[in-house]
Amino acid sequence: MTRVAVVGAAGYIGGELLRILTTHPEVELAAATSRRLRGRQIDGVHPNLRGRTRLTFCAEDRLDHYDVLFLATPHRETMRRMPEFLGRADTIIDLSGDFRLRSADTYADYYGVPHEAPELLGTFVPGVPEFHRDRLRTADRISVPGCMANAGILALAPLAEAGLIRDEITVDARTGSSGAGATAGSENLHAERSGALRVFAPTRHRHEAEISQATGLPVSMTATGVEAVRGVQLLCRARLADGVGERDIRTVYRERYGNEPFVRVVAQRRGLHRFPDAKILSGSNFCDVGFALDPESDGVTVIAALDNLVKGGSGNAVQCMNIRLGLPESLGLDFIGLHPN
Repeated sequence: MTRVAVVGAAGYIGGELLRILTTHPEVELAAATSRRLRGRQIDGVHPNLRGRTRLTFCAEDRLDHYDVLFLATPHRETMRRMPEFLGRADTIIDLSGDFRLRSADTYADYYGVPHEAPELLGTFVPGVPEFHRDRLRTADRISVPGCMANAGILALAPLAEAGLIRDEITVDARTGSSGAGATAGSENLHAERSGALRVFAPTRHRHEAEISQATGLPVSMTATGVEAVRGVQLLCRARLADGVGERDIRTVYRERYGNEPFVRVVAQRRGLHRFPDAKILSGSNFCDVGFALDPESDGVTVIAALDNLVKGGSGNAVQCMNIRLGLPESLGLDFIGLHPN
């Protein structure tokens, strides 16, 4: 049995990790930390786990050594503490933003502070199984992408890799309130959030740097908060290379994702659910990808949707763990979402 621990387990991402790991048949959830809630029962904070575990939150100084350590810790703090974390486990799976970018200069540009462990940046394998599976099989340091970044990478990287799109990509992202975390400020009070379509990043959302890094193309991204609790949906607009048509795009997606357990190509010609919709993905580890061509130009709109807490975070992290441990990739991740929801 693989012994795992979660650092920063009181938040939404941490809670999703606990939900998945408590039912994982090959895992012993040995510890879950919270500074402010140490000593309290986990199900007092995550009531969906009632009856599933008797574990209590512990302080970080009580951590032992584990086979896998999941870090649901804040940006900027994680890089300072990474040397400490590396001594706590054989494999580190980091869900913060601190080791997603390869360039310390790009990190400083998007996060507003210098990177405090630049020598470690190149030692983390991107936690995108669909593109880095072979490296993940032997990786001891894994950095899981951001939720909107993962959706954008899965939507756009196959087309960029095949040379089907060109020039700058524009990304219009919509996200539910859980993306702001469990300790978000007054802007996420129900009175402020309910009914709102709030543009919180009109330019230069930090996930655009991750998408650009993965595609090799410049990306311009905006992000809007919508009334949903869970879910991310991206509309990505790009120009097609000369001579590219619908059949070329379908072929690339079919070849890239035909055997992938958690990416589904959704581009039907009619019907209520003919394009990806985060609503039906709640709780699941799927990312749905679809597209539409503009018949009057060389433009394509690629749509991607996922649950920001699962395929956009915790589920993707567990998928990476399964690959690293040589387990079936879908183990513990079989939930298929709800409809209606």
